[in-house]
Amino acid sequence: MRIAVIGGSGHIGTYLMPRLVRAGHEAILVSRGIRQPYEPDPAWNSVRGVVADREAEEASGEFGPRMRALGAEAIIDLTCFTPASARHLVEALRGTGTRLLHCGTIWVHGPAVERPTTEEEPRRPFGEYGCRKAEIERFLLEEALNGFPVAILHPGHLVGRGWKIINPVANFDPRVFGLLMRGEELAIPNIGNETVHHVHSDDVAQAFVCALERWDRAVGQSFHVVSPAAVTLRGYAETVAGWFGREAKLRFLPWEEWRGNWPERDAQITWDHIARSPNCSIEKARRMIGYEPRYRSLDAVREAVDSLIANGTIATH
Repeated sequence: MRIAVIGGSGHIGTYLMPRLVRAGHEAILVSRGIRQPYEPDPAWNSVRGVVADREAEEASGEFGPRMRALGAEAIIDLTCFTPASARHLVEALRGTGTRLLHCGTIWVHGPAVERPTTEEEPRRPFGEYGCRKAEIERFLLEEALNGFPVAILHPGHLVGRGWKIINPVANFDPRVFGLLMRGEELAIPNIGNETVHHVHSDDVAQAFVCALERWDRAVGQSFHVVSPAAVTLRGYAETVAGWFGREAKLRFLPWEEWRGNWPERDAQITWDHIARSPNCSIEKARRMIGYEPRYRSLDAVREAVDSLIANGTIATH
């Protein structure tokens, strides 16, 4: 099968492109610029690259027709962030029979009624990103009801070697890991029972391949793609400290006091995560497309932390 991946040089694409090649597909990478993947793999030698500036070409009306002209039997869209982008691509592909696999986010959910949250939970998103992605999902599922071949995968917080990850205070500052490794005190907002839900990028790649291989079950559906279980901030911090023979020295502060000790941008990132405290079910993806993550949340984090130590991003002393 000829498969084009829009945005395939990023976190997910690092693992997805080689998976497609090894599965025997003709893999086409569509990207604004060709760069080295986060992880080397000889399969990349079989990937064909197409340079396309999505934003500029959508503005001129050229992007969708260019994607249609690739003649792909399936397109995996990893960089659709606005409803207008979704509509542009759908209109270009309508009537071609090309399968569209869209990368969403678990942030289509806002406050949950039941945990773990299922895909059937009514959408109550908040924040610009979550609301835009929920609107894209709604549009695509309506198109599916009218016969357009689309499936949607909603990843959690991406983890992998070579980039910063959501830490035990729910932002991206790598110094948090250093504090825990050295046995120094870490302040956590509230009482540490808020949750984050990671997923290794290779497991997201696996899920896209699963959806392609079980298309009759995937089409017209959306699926959570996360690790088997979310983690609490407190348990996350305690586990990280334990990896390095330390007992976590944690202090719990009310939100307003905690945020006063952080730059506004970092505090906002923390709030965006703990206000949602995602805890998503993967039962539907397991049952319908055979998704089975290789990594639990903390296993994926450990791999990424070791990588950040090796490249000097985290100071252990």
